[in-house]
Amino acid sequence: MDLLPWLTIGFIITGLVILISMKKGMESKLAFIKANTEDKESPKKAKSIIWWIVSATAWGLVSMLLIVLSFHHHFG
Repeated sequence: MDLLPWLTIGFIITGLVILISMKKGMESKLAFIKANTEDKESPKKAKSIIWWIVSATAWGLVSMLLIVLSFHHHFG
């Protein structure tokens, strides 16, 4: 039994669920930053938004790599 396709599907679904669940919090942090540009918490919230974007990008890249590897392994 080949584990790579199941690992790929599990990674993609888990990451998608986590990103969607965190989306609302990031939207509220962004709204807070827009409303309170001079607040002392704004840089901290901005940093967390930036890390969320970086992690979403990394998740997307790893997902694409796993998909390519799955197809390469299946058809190669």
